[in-house]
Amino acid sequence: MRLYHARPGRSSFRPVVDRLAVSMSGAIALIACAALTLALAVLREQHSTAFALGGFTVLCVLVGAVSRPVAAPLIAGTGWLFFNGFVVHRHATLEWGGTGVECMRLGLFAAAALVASLPASLPRRRVRVQALAVQGHTRTPRG
Repeated sequence: MRLYHARPGRSSFRPVVDRLAVSMSGAIALIACAALTLALAVLREQHSTAFALGGFTVLCVLVGAVSRPVAAPLIAGTGWLFFNGFVVHRHATLEWGGTGVECMRLGLFAAAALVASLPASLPRRRVRVQALAVQGHTRTPRG
């Protein structure tokens, strides 16, 4: 038996997709940020540029798309820690660059993860389907 969902007022059905738990989203964000930091080091792009900021923002969107909305602060915090520690200051040291700058970076990462995860929280109704009838085909018992 498969579960399907539909938005209220619509007749189209889609299979139910479970989102990652908050702890798993945090673990994936941690591994993905570490991999992105290594990729930026290979590309020699470990500077506070728009390319690196965009890379971490896209990463937050990708992890947020498979996560629940509750996990957005954890994803954003992980992205900010890696961006601040390994890209901006480059020697694994966290430094405060000013309230406006750091809040803008953290807010950008949080907004990216939250907007990507919001479709999971839209109201849907679940429908159980045991068998879908095919038109023009009847089943005859063998016997």
